[in-house]
Amino acid sequence: MIQNIVFDMGNVLVRFDPVLFMDRLGVAEADRALLTREVFKSLEWAQMDRGSITDAEGCERMCRRLPKRLHETARQLVLAWDRPILEIEGSFELVRELKELGYGLWLLSNASLRQHEYWPRVPASRYFDGTLISADVKLIKPQPEFYRLLFESFSLRPEECFFIDDNNYNIEAAQNSGMRCAIFHGDFGEVRARLREAGVPVRE
Repeated sequence: MIQNIVFDMGNVLVRFDPVLFMDRLGVAEADRALLTREVFKSLEWAQMDRGSITDAEGCERMCRRLPKRLHETARQLVLAWDRPILEIEGSFELVRELKELGYGLWLLSNASLRQHEYWPRVPASRYFDGTLISADVKLIKPQPEFYRLLFESFSLRPEECFFIDDNNYNIEAAQNSGMRCAIFHGDFGEVRARLREAGVPVRE
């Protein structure tokens, strides 16, 4: 029987959209491909998520490859993308309902060390029983060790957990770890249906 619901964060609970972030800053169309490559798709971003470097160190290294006129923009994209935090529609309502039903709620997220700064500003965060962040433990989804550490850290049984993520590789690894899962395609109605199939009595 499912006792615990495990959530991913980016694009499940909060919106992580580089195009939106660049729109906010008024980035010129001619600069967008460069910033996408050298910031969001950079090696440094992966290293930040793994906790190998800090966000500030990653930003400094990114800026070495960018023209000076884009340095402040890059800093804003790395260090202030979360201002303001934008929730995914329907996430707060589902989280609150699951907590009211008595389920344990856990976060398993690939995120940098700075996650601890903005997580309290996510409205749904108040309902979570614990978090495990990749940068803190230098493991990253879909590494099997990251899922095992989740179970060990919070004394969870895989067969009693239901995992929600927007990445199919992370879902595959979660299934292999023994959890029931639902991939989030942007519609919590679909996730709610999968939860009900697993015996979790959420509303339609």
